[in-house]
Amino acid sequence: MNKPPLFCITFLLIMASIALSQNVRYNFDNTADFSKFKTYKWVTLENVSPIDDLTDEQIKAALDAALVRKGLTKVDGDTADLFIGYQANQSREQEFAEFSPGWSVGPGWHADTWYAPSGGITTGQTSRIYKGQLAVDMYDPANHDLIWRGVASKTLDLKATPEKRQKNLNKAVTKLMKNYPPPK
Repeated sequence: MNKPPLFCITFLLIMASIALSQNVRYNFDNTADFSKFKTYKWVTLENVSPIDDLTDEQIKAALDAALVRKGLTKVDGDTADLFIGYQANQSREQEFAEFSPGWSVGPGWHADTWYAPSGGITTGQTSRIYKGQLAVDMYDPANHDLIWRGVASKTLDLKATPEKRQKNLNKAVTKLMKNYPPPK
């Protein structure tokens, strides 16, 4: 019986790891001065499907740890430099929510085109967040603009063990926060 060549096996292993790996995307307002952001506060996005308290705590703890590594400090008052909200989807495709009605989404942003500048402000249209994704939004409270958005796929899996869920979450947050602050 012939054995497959080593390069075929290696190629198949690489392709399988790519197919199973988490995908991270982000976009940002290139006019924002990210060096001025030192503190942040958690905010609740509107019209977000509720997530269980345990998962909410795990997501916030993973993000808190990553934000501390980036030099940010969490505060409880309304004087934070950044407002941060997240949306996670464990079960089904859903519409993506915004922080507050009437806030602009920033220069070059459209809510229906997350990652491609389109030269306008939000039109009231929404985007989709897919099963297993974690989406994180950062708002500049001074200008009421969305200044950074990141989305990580294959983050939350209801069928995974608690240990595997935490490992996936930590890995996704680490990959996502590599893109913050964005390059100048």
